[in-house]
Amino acid sequence: MNDPTQTTSNLRIGPLGHSLSLLLLISYLLCVGFGLIAPESMQMYQAWAPLLPGFELLSFSGFVIGLIEAYLYGWYIAIVFVPLYRWFAGRSGS
Repeated sequence: MNDPTQTTSNLRIGPLGHSLSLLLLISYLLCVGFGLIAPESMQMYQAWAPLLPGFELLSFSGFVIGLIEAYLYGWYIAIVFVPLYRWFAGRSGS
């Protein structure tokens, strides 16, 4: 059988950080692309604006700021999630 402690030690911040960051980056690009294709639907902008300070839909600098912030959010989640996961997994294994 699989050892549950081996599973928790395999969860690493680096791969998870890159994976989450790319997931958020791709989601951001799809949402911005959809907002440009269907400008009458401003729900995408309204969803991202509170989460990404400095984000503006139709400015280059706002777009780049959104890219950077979306990527950094992935790393933030990984840095917080992995230690919490390891801690809870370790407690449930004992």
